[in-house]
Amino acid sequence: MSYVKPAELVPTLVEAGANKVLLSTRDTLIRSTMGGAILAIAAAFAVTVTVTTGQAILGAILFPVGFIMLYLLGYDLLTGMFVLGPLAWLDKRPGVTLRGVLRNGGLVFVGNFIGAFAVAVMMAIVVTYGFDTPPNEVGQAIGHIGEGRTVGYAEHGASGMLTLFVRGMLCNWMVSMGVIGAMVAKDVPGKAIAMWMPVMLFFFMAFEHSIVNMFLFPSGLLLGGQFTIMDYLVWNEIPTVLGNLVGGLLLTGLPLYYTHGRQKARGGADAAPAAPVAPVAGPTPERELVSEPA
Repeated sequence: MSYVKPAELVPTLVEAGANKVLLSTRDTLIRSTMGGAILAIAAAFAVTVTVTTGQAILGAILFPVGFIMLYLLGYDLLTGMFVLGPLAWLDKRPGVTLRGVLRNGGLVFVGNFIGAFAVAVMMAIVVTYGFDTPPNEVGQAIGHIGEGRTVGYAEHGASGMLTLFVRGMLCNWMVSMGVIGAMVAKDVPGKAIAMWMPVMLFFFMAFEHSIVNMFLFPSGLLLGGQFTIMDYLVWNEIPTVLGNLVGGLLLTGLPLYYTHGRQKARGGADAAPAAPVAPVAGPTPERELVSEPA
């Protein structure tokens, strides 16, 4: 399997971030809507596996299927943009401004929510036969998840809010490593394995992922969960988004950029050595340098 060394990886991350920040509004919304939808159906799949087998670890093992699919197809998640966009701005890529990064993040948030909410409605129809019967076992489990991770935090006040924020940080530490995993290998098996490992970890540890929650909590409300929209926003989504931002940037993006990115720029130990040049009798033909697309 191919392996991209960290010093070679960081410029790829920066380039990917710049490309996404400069993407058109239409393409950004389409890619983020599909990204949110695919992650949501994967979350529904994982909950179904957990409920039907009674083995939470199986749900965690299988959940990354959706994450892998959406990144192989070039779709976007807000949690990934929390790393890629700021790195492109920090690197002062042409055309990348703070306003552009914020615009991109806002569009991806909207697209992710549209996709996740659409799947939430469809799954609510599936588990209630079009709202004609009470939720089945899977639907009841989704409703209880929403209760425990909103009013469950609220019961602990400031300590609950701190726990929620830290779980959001830890989540996007792992998820952003999965995003980077999509670029750390050049072949599909290598990409899949690198993405699968950290994403499985976050799901089994019940860390808080803002996009997964865009599916779980609207689903819970549709299926009779005992919490309100305000509970969802104040005691989950908003603190989770902030925790995801801090965790992804502080624990993944910035460490990579400041150690490997700067080292690459100054020709450090991890930088790829220059290829030896063999002497030739005549003039040396120029070779076109082609960069790999992000």
